[in-house]
Amino acid sequence: MSLTSGLHSPRTPLRRFLDRELSAGPKRLRESFRAQHRTDTLLLPPPGVGTEVGTVGTAIDQRLRLAFTTATPVDLATEIGIDLTGGIGQGTGLRMRAVGNELAARLTETVHRLDLDNRALSMDRAHDEEEDLARMLLVAAWYQVMARNPFGFTYTPLFLTALEDPSDFTLDRLLQLPNRDMVNDVVHQLYLAATGPLEALRARTRPQDCIGGPTFPGVNITADADLVVDGLLLDFKSTKHPFARGLPKQTADQLIGYLLLDTADRYRIDTLGLYLTRSGVLASWPVEEYLDLLGACRREIPAFRAAFTELLEGCTADVEPYEREEEDRVRELLLQRLAPVAGPGHCLVCTQPCPASGRRPREVCSPWCRGRVKVLRNRGLLPGGPDVSLPRPRKQLLDLPDDAEIVSLTARFPR
Repeated sequence: MSLTSGLHSPRTPLRRFLDRELSAGPKRLRESFRAQHRTDTLLLPPPGVGTEVGTVGTAIDQRLRLAFTTATPVDLATEIGIDLTGGIGQGTGLRMRAVGNELAARLTETVHRLDLDNRALSMDRAHDEEEDLARMLLVAAWYQVMARNPFGFTYTPLFLTALEDPSDFTLDRLLQLPNRDMVNDVVHQLYLAATGPLEALRARTRPQDCIGGPTFPGVNITADADLVVDGLLLDFKSTKHPFARGLPKQTADQLIGYLLLDTADRYRIDTLGLYLTRSGVLASWPVEEYLDLLGACRREIPAFRAAFTELLEGCTADVEPYEREEEDRVRELLLQRLAPVAGPGHCLVCTQPCPASGRRPREVCSPWCRGRVKVLRNRGLLPGGPDVSLPRPRKQLLDLPDDAEIVSLTARFPR
């Protein structure tokens, strides 16, 4: 199961669970985000970036992680992608894997030589050094595609160049594939970070207090965040439209997902935050405030995590139910076993205590929650609501031509 795929559709059990638990919806959090997002800066991708904007986003994310800690110069998704390329054909795949291993070695040497997480130095290095590093991170991002989406990997410049002439596919040839606009886009986003709040956050922390690419072992779902900095879980976003779109609901839910997946409290998360790489804005909220803005029914984190874990164990949380039996099982799980209980004197929507009343006991704590009752009932998220109609069956998908081992490994890092 994947956190991102589970948040994609409002019909998955994961989304329905969070929509019920976070009963206020994203509006109040969006307003708080807009209040913190005060800047006229916006770095748009240059024309040459084109459809590779996602590759640039992956590269700048990794570059910013390395500014905080160099404990893992090559992230795990890249390592898996490099290894998986060896299973493509014979000569071509083995050549891509060999070149990928050379890339990993050079990237590791470069990261340590430049001492990227040294707080006595600024976040950025000399321009030519940053360009070389950007090229390595961009091609590493193409290898990551193999770990996340093998079909998508066949359209990357890396794969197409290797397929064209495996004998001429070398590391130097690979590093020339990212065009000038892609390289400049990564470097300019780094320069923006080096003069803003992210640099200030870096300056007041130590490398040993930072974890790049934190994962969440021990739970039945895959997810990898960007950075944990001394209790602050930070996600990097390189969206091109930070002003028009505000804070997407999926992003708000994603941060909550990371918080809940840390079942053992390994990272001691007390603050959730976003850094927008194209506008240089760092927005953050203490966990208690974040839950309050979203109207969380369960404010005690251990209880919230326990319900979340039970959801993951009770169904395939990232897949929409397509059979009536599946739908009935999910509804029973969500509305009976995992439904938050609003005791006497507590709000039916957010389960928080209602203000005292001299008349009959109140069922909701505020006008906001009164307006949410109908919304939640119409979505089948409160008892007494209508049955959720089943969607049309999916079209038959073609089977991947990968062996079972590749499918198993790639499932760990969904796109």
